[in-house]
Amino acid sequence: MATSFIDKARITVRAGNGGNGVVAFHREKYVANGGPDGGDGGHGGSIVLKVDDNMSTLMDFRYKRKYTAEHGQDGQGARKSGRNGQDLVIRVPRGTLVRDAETGEIIKDMSDSEPYVLCKGGRGGWGNQHFATPTRQVPRFAKAGLPGESHDVFLELKLLADVGLIGFPNVGKSTLLSVVSKAQPKIANYHFTTLYPNLGVVWVEEGVSFVMADIPGIIEGASEGAGLGHDFLRHIDRCRLLVHVVDVSGSEGRDPVADFDAINEELLQYSPELATRPQIVCANKMDIMEDPENLERLRQHVEAKGYTLFELSAAAHQGTRQLVQKVAERLSTLPPVTVYEPEYVPRPVAVDSSAPLDIERADDGTWLVEGPWLQRLMGNINFADYESRMYFDKCLRDSGLFQQLEDMGIADGDIVSMYDFEFEYQR
Repeated sequence: MATSFIDKARITVRAGNGGNGVVAFHREKYVANGGPDGGDGGHGGSIVLKVDDNMSTLMDFRYKRKYTAEHGQDGQGARKSGRNGQDLVIRVPRGTLVRDAETGEIIKDMSDSEPYVLCKGGRGGWGNQHFATPTRQVPRFAKAGLPGESHDVFLELKLLADVGLIGFPNVGKSTLLSVVSKAQPKIANYHFTTLYPNLGVVWVEEGVSFVMADIPGIIEGASEGAGLGHDFLRHIDRCRLLVHVVDVSGSEGRDPVADFDAINEELLQYSPELATRPQIVCANKMDIMEDPENLERLRQHVEAKGYTLFELSAAAHQGTRQLVQKVAERLSTLPPVTVYEPEYVPRPVAVDSSAPLDIERADDGTWLVEGPWLQRLMGNINFADYESRMYFDKCLRDSGLFQQLEDMGIADGDIVSMYDFEFEYQR
């Protein structure tokens, strides 16, 4: 069925929240003033994308759209930290583009074998053991864990192939792929036998091979959505070389020159850059050719445009070896398969200054500040980076927090504690 090949999907991913720190004190016989020993919360699990070469479609994402990693566990007494949440590994086919669902910008091109952290798990909150100081020996507060990152993304599969087979339906593309590689596409004598792209590895000689993709037949109007070609034109976006298969047999009453021009026009309408991609033109079904004039007209036409014409019969295995060698020779002079660079830049977290923060003063004079938007903000701040800290300070100042603290009587040198971050207040 045509629906068995899925190459676009939208999913929602959410990393795990960090566990909460705990307030606890050491209790042991004969040990006086044991002190605070509340453990930290565990970190939330992250969402990790990993390439799986055994996958060829995005079918798994048709039935499951939401993915959530494990939350970190809360801390315990006796300085026991909570267990970290387990990362959720999502496997995708090689060549999958990950796009931001809102902007369409590329977040990651999953073309290499390195795992990619799409959403980071939330940091675990500190237990009260961290807040003990010479002047604050009995801290009776701990910090909540931070929420994990979340994202709505589009997954879009663009096959990683060196060579793309293009042409009208039923011209012999699948037969050619089956002959030059070990791929076993469905082959039959009717249009649109191929309902989804097929990949095959073509061995040329020791140390020389390439990947060839058989794309469902393109028809006139494909760039506007007609036929199946429109759905799969994206799979030749990365191909370094196109092998344009033309039926010259005349068995279906088609004009090979008109067919050649029609396919190139569809490529131009879909992508002007794709239309300029190097091509090798193959005059196929030579063994059943009815009118040699068709071949000569096609040869003159394509050579006038600067293309090379190969005569072959894929079904009879005639000329296929020479074609494979020519393709390998051309590929050796072309740049590698395109890998798309990331375009997405995380947007700063919007601060809703109208949302109230929970501010209270602990017994030892520490100012405790918490709130949902503050949690989200801190989850996106790198406190080791100066500019990131300055942005954090600006967000707090613009929200009116500092003015609110001053109205409540904060003094220079007082400690302000926000989740797992503390600083001395200075006007």
